[in-house]
Amino acid sequence: MKKLTLTILSAAVLSATAEPALTIYNQNFAVVRDTVPLDLKAGANAVVYPGATAQVEPDSVILRDPSGKHSLQILEQNYRNDPVSQELLLSLNEGKTIDFQNLRMKDSTQTPELIPGKIIRSGYVPGGEAQSPIIEVNGKLQFSLPGQPLFPDLGDDTILKPAFNWLLQSDKPGAFDAEVGYVTEGFDWSASYNLVSPEKGDLVDLVGWITMNNNSGKTFVDAKIKLMAGDVNKIQPPQPMGFFGGARKAMVMEAMEDNSAAVTEKAFDEFHLYSIARLTTLHDHETKQVEFVHAEKMYAPTIYVYDGAAGYQFYGLNYDQNYGTEGNKKITVMREFKNAETNQLGIALPAGKLRFYRRDDDGQLQFVGENTIDHTPRNETVRVTTGNSFDLVGERKQTNFRVDTGDKWIDESFEIKLRNRKKTDAVEIRVVEHLYRWSNWDITAKSDDFEKKDSQTIEFRIPVKPDEEKTVTYTVHYSW
Repeated sequence: MKKLTLTILSAAVLSATAEPALTIYNQNFAVVRDTVPLDLKAGANAVVYPGATAQVEPDSVILRDPSGKHSLQILEQNYRNDPVSQELLLSLNEGKTIDFQNLRMKDSTQTPELIPGKIIRSGYVPGGEAQSPIIEVNGKLQFSLPGQPLFPDLGDDTILKPAFNWLLQSDKPGAFDAEVGYVTEGFDWSASYNLVSPEKGDLVDLVGWITMNNNSGKTFVDAKIKLMAGDVNKIQPPQPMGFFGGARKAMVMEAMEDNSAAVTEKAFDEFHLYSIARLTTLHDHETKQVEFVHAEKMYAPTIYVYDGAAGYQFYGLNYDQNYGTEGNKKITVMREFKNAETNQLGIALPAGKLRFYRRDDDGQLQFVGENTIDHTPRNETVRVTTGNSFDLVGERKQTNFRVDTGDKWIDESFEIKLRNRKKTDAVEIRVVEHLYRWSNWDITAKSDDFEKKDSQTIEFRIPVKPDEEKTVTYTVHYSW
């Protein structure tokens, strides 16, 4: 067998030279791309790259020459995530005697005193809860440090920040800028929206914000940032951060497009990608916000819904006379708008919180509710609940119930009263009724027209003037 001999060169320490690129997903992870300089010899090269995050997934690393002129192969990769700390240095010196500095009062002055102590146990537990250290001083053990530890030189076995140690195989010598990409946890982003209504009317203003959070352990200066919206499948590794394992992820390394808008949006694969036009610095443990949508005079009417038997559904044939008769009096207030260019929008809206404000008669904003919206494609309708109306009341009662099990039918009648206690505003109330006793039904009597919404639901739309009470009645006939 031919023996292969590798010459290990002294490690070159690399750092990023060009602006990094981030694609942040709203599932607590991101794809990072950095440009790093390499000056390699043909064969094996030992290289240290200290530019990774503290929560990188090591097996997701991709290293390549973007120009395609050099063929690179990572023969070995070691990821070190043990930044130097007092606890770590104690563990590296277990079994050794070091000096501990203590201040002792002598003649009303503090005098430094060096106390030799042997580190029996450091108490350092990687990835776990630290234990009390055990130090031997003058032949006796104590479960605390006798003073401030003074450590010897670090040596070559520790690092100041997370780093990759690579053994790179290059097909030829040369200096060039390589591209490194990897998946890391510690990032997330979310969208939120503020909808501002005038004192009267249905033309509103909508402002959307993107909030980014960086808890990766690394600061990204002048980064190209993109945000991926959608339900991207990702396997969550069961082991603690910093360990190898898990599935390799698909890498998204698209170039940033220049655009005058603060944020641009496009469809990407089965998801949507939002690009921040400006280079942005994202510090570690920082929350940054960017406005990404602004629509004025968007039509978003208020909708009033009375669902007196909310929660009751069809589960099969039901003879119980009292089933579904315990109603509520609350009338729900909802807002509805179409996400279309004809309504000042027409951009794919990522899921997020939607806050509602209304201007008072003196122009002051008042908070009037909030809810969440799901991912909403363009030309789809958004409908969200803001709360319950104070001045609108509904009342629902069963007025007749007859059942004949021999001939297999049920007749049931309801009376629904709607009261508008507003002083000046007329409203339209949508009365939702669930036909939950059986799948085969027919409305045999009604006071008002209705619309069949699905196989078990009908809806009446009833205009109610200020200080007016309206009554809706209907009879449903079930047969089987």
